[in-house]
Amino acid sequence: MPAPTLAVWKFASCDGCQLTLLDCEDELLALSKQVRIAHFLEASSTVLPGPYDLSLVEGSVTTPGDLERIQHVRAVSKILVTIGACATAGGVQALRNFADVGEFASIVYANPQYVETLATSTPISAHVPVDYELHGCPIDRGQLLGTITALLAGREPDLPDTSVCTECKRRGLTCVLVAGGSPCLGPVTRAGCGALCPGVRRGCFGCFGPMAKPNTPVLIPLLRSRGMSEDAVDRVFSTFTVAETRREPGEK
Repeated sequence: MPAPTLAVWKFASCDGCQLTLLDCEDELLALSKQVRIAHFLEASSTVLPGPYDLSLVEGSVTTPGDLERIQHVRAVSKILVTIGACATAGGVQALRNFADVGEFASIVYANPQYVETLATSTPISAHVPVDYELHGCPIDRGQLLGTITALLAGREPDLPDTSVCTECKRRGLTCVLVAGGSPCLGPVTRAGCGALCPGVRRGCFGCFGPMAKPNTPVLIPLLRSRGMSEDAVDRVFSTFTVAETRREPGEK
């Protein structure tokens, strides 16, 4: 029986989530014995034709070419998993969604007429069905390996749906917000990083995006009480998953 095929695709992104897979090193060597890596341009120029059993997609849709290419990726992929904040939420580049991208292009480029881009940066799920999403900027190494091995074994991956605060409690960490007085987005941020920043006594930056039901009306006054201005609060919610965090309640 032939080994399952794995494909890794890049859209608008910094490549950090693909590098997370490459950084697995020893685990990647073991994984390569269980799957056939058929398409992974970050690692090899060798490309085998699809269809592919599992596709990992990094990056957001930002150009007309992206729109066409993601339809092709979905068509040749049995299971499609989006990896990282760009692929799951539009990324930092989704700041363009709240401004005039034409004005940006005219300021940055000498000949903006040659730039082909969309007015918005959108997640992969806005255009094609997605089977699973791995959040983060970048994604968590353990979560990535756990998801791949689970899918190869034919079972559902164990993806958390609680907040970073849950991970702090499991690690026995003292709350940096309540006890330390540091601004922290942990109460409204999706778990998955293992409380990386609170683990070194820094507040959570929210790189895994909002949890399913974030209670921001309670958190925002608490952030202000820790010395954050209105401007600072707005900025802290306008980073990795800006398109998600600026969405109005109930808006899709």
